[in-house]
Amino acid sequence: MSQDAPSYGLWLLVVINSAIFIIFAFSFFKPHTARDWRSFGAFSAFIVALFTEMYGFPLTIFFLSGWLQSRFPEIDWFAHDSGHLLEMIFGWRGNPHFGPFHLLSFVLIGGGFVLLSAAWRVLYRAQKSHVIATEGPYAYIRHPQYVGFVLIMLGFLFQWPTLLTLAMFPVLVAMYAWLSRREEHESMAEFGDAYFQYAEHVPRFFPKMKLLTTRGAK
Repeated sequence: MSQDAPSYGLWLLVVINSAIFIIFAFSFFKPHTARDWRSFGAFSAFIVALFTEMYGFPLTIFFLSGWLQSRFPEIDWFAHDSGHLLEMIFGWRGNPHFGPFHLLSFVLIGGGFVLLSAAWRVLYRAQKSHVIATEGPYAYIRHPQYVGFVLIMLGFLFQWPTLLTLAMFPVLVAMYAWLSRREEHESMAEFGDAYFQYAEHVPRFFPKMKLLTTRGAK
């Protein structure tokens, strides 16, 4: 980007990037129920808030500009690349797109989308057959799709942290935890003891090392 090119106010990029990631997530998640749409809608709101600050108006930079300029006077905080706050604050002076936090964000975002895709295929087959989804990612955690959304959002926080998305993140995580419990109550009512046995052995969000090693060895 040339020095004469604007760093922000690029509202067309806000729309395009938001649409790309929302449509991409939709193709992986494919919401059907009202609960699916709520979880997907919350994720979409996070994405729109993120790209609004990334390309539209840098609210976080504007709000923190006094503190940032006093602590790091050598940085032009209203240059677009300075929005990669973690790279800037921790002293990365190369291209921020190749910084450690940015690279970590790619891993988390990519992993989240892979998890969403793998989980949806298993869940779709299970719903068609009216059985419990226990294969693929569901063999390790009970709610891989929610974990996928959280990984993607966490990845974006490492890449381009903002005050609004940082505030939204714990709220969305709490919402996904609440939705997961509602799902489990419904599954327990539908499948009874079979789901209880599944839940006894497979954790909700964090896979057990024993499951990873035993299933990975098969």
